[in-house]
Amino acid sequence: MTGMLARYERLVAAGELRSDPDQRTAAVRLDRLQKDLEAESPGGLLSQLFRPRQTNPRGVYMWGGVGRGKSMLMDLFIDSLGIAEKRRVHFHEFMLEVDRLIRDERAKEAGDPIAPVAARLADGIRCLAFDEMVVTNTADAAIMSRLFTALIRDEGVTIVTTSNRPPDDLYKDGLNRSLFLPFIALMEAELDVLPLNGATDYRLDRLGDLATWHTPLGDQATAQVREAFFRLTDYKPEDADHVPSGSLELGGGRSLHVPKSLKGVGVFSFKRLCGENRGAADYLAIAHAFHTVIVVGIPAMGPDNRNEAIRFTKLIDALYENNVKLFATAASDPETLYTSGDGAFEFERTVSRLKEMQSTQYMAKGHGLGA
Repeated sequence: MTGMLARYERLVAAGELRSDPDQRTAAVRLDRLQKDLEAESPGGLLSQLFRPRQTNPRGVYMWGGVGRGKSMLMDLFIDSLGIAEKRRVHFHEFMLEVDRLIRDERAKEAGDPIAPVAARLADGIRCLAFDEMVVTNTADAAIMSRLFTALIRDEGVTIVTTSNRPPDDLYKDGLNRSLFLPFIALMEAELDVLPLNGATDYRLDRLGDLATWHTPLGDQATAQVREAFFRLTDYKPEDADHVPSGSLELGGGRSLHVPKSLKGVGVFSFKRLCGENRGAADYLAIAHAFHTVIVVGIPAMGPDNRNEAIRFTKLIDALYENNVKLFATAASDPETLYTSGDGAFEFERTVSRLKEMQSTQYMAKGHGLGA
């Protein structure tokens, strides 16, 4: 099997990938990790004589804005890794599995479930690879330090992960974040943190000339945002009815149901986001959790929709200030969404931001405040 770096360089030479210094640095590091893992395969000389399981190779944490090639590098790494004891899983799916295993262990009434859960997850696995590490759930944040300490230091599992944020920014402003800080320290101690923040958003190539604002409302507009979702998440169009949903914690014991949530892309209805009583903190939670938001069913608004218009303004402010990509189906263009009623004049700033958010320059920005 050809190694990670050789495969990456062939893709660049063939013009299938653009030359990118950050990507190549990550490819070199992942290639070295491959060699370390393959040299320590069970039964190998190094494994038998020098390297016990507890000295597992150091992992890798790749972070950067959407479209910088993180998932592509992860795929190359896993596909070319010459060991059978490997697993690649989306982080959200992994944490759902952890929740199920913890419930199983607690049903046995056998004490702290973390160690036996880690042992079950590590069974037959030497390298565990995650795509899109993001932490929005307080319960997950509270257990992650102990869980990953057991996986890495007790079970000898090497972790490779991607994320849109550096470790220090995970679960930022989250409830009881102090419980999460030991996990950040663990990641920085046990994994090499590699930024991938080149100037080009490679996922924009996949979006092509697909527009972000679709009007009028109807089947054609819906089909366009559905196409954007599939291009951003790789989810097969024929499986549209099975796209996973999610739940976003808002603090204070409240949560927001996300009808479709995958790989940092969240789909919401305007009615759910702006037709219910929500504040700026709710919209900031969304902006921190998703690099791309799809809002469907935005109506034309007037004096009777004053509250909805105000909430929509707060939503757009949060998305804009965190460089979140927005796709939408709407009854009209931004300029005619809200032309009369309290705050209509101030709404012109929202119109300006909506127009800028459709630009190539905005779409190329990495996710996050100040990115």
